[in-house]
Amino acid sequence: MMKADEVLRIAMARDLGLPVLTWAEVNTVVGAALGVRGVIFTEADVAPEFFRLGSGLAGEVFQKFTNYRVAVALVVPDPAAHGERFEDLVREHRRHPLIRIVQGEAEARAWLESLP
Repeated sequence: MMKADEVLRIAMARDLGLPVLTWAEVNTVVGAALGVRGVIFTEADVAPEFFRLGSGLAGEVFQKFTNYRVAVALVVPDPAAHGERFEDLVREHRRHPLIRIVQGEAEARAWLESLP
């Protein structure tokens, strides 16, 4: 049980009642996550265009969460399923201080819990 002065550190997107992340929902999702230290998204929590990097949705989402200093762990068990460009994105974010694309929820939680 959380103490009154504790801030929820890590939340699953579905636990926050967030809608599927689409262009129309970016600000809603970011706003809802402002009360937590980190959010775990799964593939089911983001619209298909998120994985089409030419759409710009992934970049917009990552930039907004970074601007507001909310860490994001995106669980994608098989990044190759989304193409070579997405695999490049995974590699580019391996050491990012606030954005990680990981293969499982346990990995996501471990990374978020390790943050200061």
